[in-house]
Amino acid sequence: MKFLHTGDLHIGKKLFEASVLEDQAHILNQIHEIALAEQVQAVVLAGDLYDRSVPPAEAVTLLDDFLTRLVQAGIPVIAVSGNHDSPERISFGEKILEKQGLYLAGVYEGSLRRVEISDGETKVCFVCLPFVKPAQVEETTSAGAVARILYKEGLLADDISGQEQDKDTAQKQEKAAAQENTAEGPMTGSEGMDVCEVPMRQVLVTHYFVTGENGQAPQLADSETSVDVGGIDNIPADVFKAFDYVALGHIHRCQQVGEGPIWYAGAPMKYSFSETRDTKSVNIVELRGQDPVTVTRRYLTPIREMRCIKGQLRDLIRPETVGAEGVSSEDYIQATLTDREELIDPIGVLRSVYPNVMQILSQRYEEAGRDNYVSRLQDRRREPQELFGDFYEMLTGEKLSESQRELARDVAERLLSPEG
Repeated sequence: MKFLHTGDLHIGKKLFEASVLEDQAHILNQIHEIALAEQVQAVVLAGDLYDRSVPPAEAVTLLDDFLTRLVQAGIPVIAVSGNHDSPERISFGEKILEKQGLYLAGVYEGSLRRVEISDGETKVCFVCLPFVKPAQVEETTSAGAVARILYKEGLLADDISGQEQDKDTAQKQEKAAAQENTAEGPMTGSEGMDVCEVPMRQVLVTHYFVTGENGQAPQLADSETSVDVGGIDNIPADVFKAFDYVALGHIHRCQQVGEGPIWYAGAPMKYSFSETRDTKSVNIVELRGQDPVTVTRRYLTPIREMRCIKGQLRDLIRPETVGAEGVSSEDYIQATLTDREELIDPIGVLRSVYPNVMQILSQRYEEAGRDNYVSRLQDRRREPQELFGDFYEMLTGEKLSESQRELARDVAERLLSPEG
């Protein structure tokens, strides 16, 4: 049984106010092609399908086209809502769409949606847990909310509060244990297959901030809107021991959490300049019989890369510089300028060569250590010429020369003298 795991599509997102819908369409085409080439039995989308709760019309059209092509190719799609999505919008028409092979879990209504799919040799039950705010289940933390939900579903031995299981939950756990090695009965999404006595595996699809052993946090990128505040939304990986694979969304870098089968597939596109060194991919996950899960990354190629360039303005726009070191003039560019003098319309000059410049930084301000100098300037016990020297260094990134210090001292003395 093989499926494709991705998430954090963030369709409709803008980078520095620039639309990247063309880039997103290109990436979704690649995901579609990979799904066909790998002959997967399902595509799993682990939340944040859109970038905001009310997506623009063009974003809705793009996602609709992507999902339609997959289900028309006979590939079921299983998707949950993330913290950026509107749960109600994701859930719209879910009962009708499931007949077409599109299984959506947007709103949590007291029970988790299960989708069972088989290739005739292995049967997988996909358990769908959308992003749920703790208050929705009368909890104060996400860890408590997730534990309570999984406990209620018979997927966690102990409730977060340590309360004894009720009779209904105990029966669910007994049933889940009985089905661990074999599966019986009808199956969703694979009508007509003979699935008698095939191994049953369980996969969780969800969208949370999950930490490994000793609370080790996953690697983050600047593009993520963190819902982790003071540890209140950390989910310990131990909560997911009942699953053969956990398909996570929310973190934009592909990574395994701890040593278990818990994976963030990562966002399929770069959404910040902190990700310039990352290589984006999707996970191809295979569960065969009772064998351990195998995860293979299939890499994606964007239309435009996100790149950081650095140097003096006149050097960056030279013909021999453009295109050097793999930089395309069409890439999304963050330029750090090392010029010491004031520049006239630097972004306009850069865009004459790099039309997709998104951000310009000045090295002299970074080197100055603005916060440090502000604290030094607030020290009123220092001599005026010393304060002026710090102020000058903050603005220019350079220290006063000896002659400049003498001049500053003379000016300060004249201004502070009774006759000044």
